[in-house]
Amino acid sequence: MNSGLAGAVAPGVAHGFLSRERIVATVGFNRWLVPPAALAIHLCIGMAYGLSVFWLPLTRALSVGKAAPAACADMGVMTALFTTTCDWRVGDLVTVFSIGIVMLGLSAALFGGWLERAGPRKAGLVAALCWGGGFLIGALGVYVHQLWLVWLGMGLIGGIGLGLGYISPVSTLIKWFPDRRGMATGMAIMGFGGGAMIGSPLADMLIKSFRTADTAGVWQTLAVMGVGYLLFMIAGALGYRVPPAGWRPEGWTPPASSNAMIAAGHVHLRDAHKTFQFWMIWLVLCLNVSAGIGVLALASPMLQEIFGGALIGQPGTGLGALDGGQKAQVAAIAAGFVGLLSLFNILGRFFWASLSDRIGRKATYATFFLLGGLLYAAAPGAATAGSQALFVAIFCVILSMYGGGFATIPAYLADIFGTQFVGAIHGRLLTAWSTAGIVGPFVVTKIREVQAASGVQGADLYGRTMYVLAGFLAVGFVCNLLIRPLARRWFMPEEEVAALGAKPGARQLPSGSFGIGRGGFSAGALLAWAVVGIPILWGIGITLSKALILFR
Repeated sequence: MNSGLAGAVAPGVAHGFLSRERIVATVGFNRWLVPPAALAIHLCIGMAYGLSVFWLPLTRALSVGKAAPAACADMGVMTALFTTTCDWRVGDLVTVFSIGIVMLGLSAALFGGWLERAGPRKAGLVAALCWGGGFLIGALGVYVHQLWLVWLGMGLIGGIGLGLGYISPVSTLIKWFPDRRGMATGMAIMGFGGGAMIGSPLADMLIKSFRTADTAGVWQTLAVMGVGYLLFMIAGALGYRVPPAGWRPEGWTPPASSNAMIAAGHVHLRDAHKTFQFWMIWLVLCLNVSAGIGVLALASPMLQEIFGGALIGQPGTGLGALDGGQKAQVAAIAAGFVGLLSLFNILGRFFWASLSDRIGRKATYATFFLLGGLLYAAAPGAATAGSQALFVAIFCVILSMYGGGFATIPAYLADIFGTQFVGAIHGRLLTAWSTAGIVGPFVVTKIREVQAASGVQGADLYGRTMYVLAGFLAVGFVCNLLIRPLARRWFMPEEEVAALGAKPGARQLPSGSFGIGRGGFSAGALLAWAVVGIPILWGIGITLSKALILFR
């Protein structure tokens, strides 16, 4: 048995250190070492959600310690990109996030096929260089006060790192955990949700530490975090291993072919986007994300404008009637609300993805849309009744399903299209995220603006928004119902699948475990999990301490 394994992977020695062949697991490898490697990368790129911590300090980068910012009247975008004498505006800086999210979807779609051929180690290292290097270029841009460098580094190059880093573990984890597809991808993608929970307070601490009378402390913070992310992500990429062809968990047998929603074959990347099912899943993800990200975009002002003085024990007092000190108290409570939503976003990624292994991916998404729609429809009633606790609870559950949607979708794709090209197919599907990142905030913001212009205030200001988002989920429910198993003609012949998995000169192994993947939580696995788990626990502690203000 061992000689067969050696024959299957020996040709990898002739390949480069970064090649897929070089990282085929050998006897004794523990599959529980792979999720921490994926988490190491996702915890770093997840800071994309926390970049806003830099924006306000950067609006005073040239006027630290001065009474007024170094503002320039009627500054256009081109002037902002190249000025060395004017402070930047928040709007100019937020563009970094928009560029990054767009590049995430584009790079995941463009490079997904290359990732499947090159393997997760090479893709993870490129992601590390782009994301960590993007921070370093951004630090240089802040140091010389050139906004175009910040856009280039943290937006364009960093966005490529986002896309490659996000999809790099998907195919690998699904192949290591065919018995727990949802749980495996949920563990990794949970890290993306947790990245800002760790990175934001860390960045805030570093900015305060580096701040002086002459500097805002931002370029130093970006440099330190860039180096840290680079090293942490490289360590994660080097930890990736792929199972040999024919491997499966010991004692596990593939699901019976009678389970029609789990494909017995594999669809080629060139054909996946030609199917009706791909575009229904695309809409399912887009609509679920549009609803959730719309709430995230306005979570803080929404709580403040709906409950106003009630948040500080003054029911009936609108936000506009509060003085500066009272508004600061309300803003602090709203920040706790945002932190709590982030925590449920993270926890939902693991909970719902793991649950999907039991009840199925289609049933899980049906739950998202049915329960989510009911909760959105119930939110205006909770707001009108002045029930803060119910309102907060409603949106905590909603955001758990928002995160759960991200974590469940890779396993859904594997069920429908097979595992051979699932990473690349997932990359193409992430264009739905880029679309939702524009549609959700735009719809929510525009409805709010129209309501406010009509004189609507308080609990009624967001009522129509909630019903529109419930409508999004109703459409998503129908799209999910329309997803059916693929016809046999879409699947590759067994000979083509075997050829894709073959290595030159290698002898293919029969199906079995070969002593690979065993070990459970061994000492090495526990150490690897501690390296990623301790930062997560630290971030959860910080988040809970801020969220407790909601219940005082």
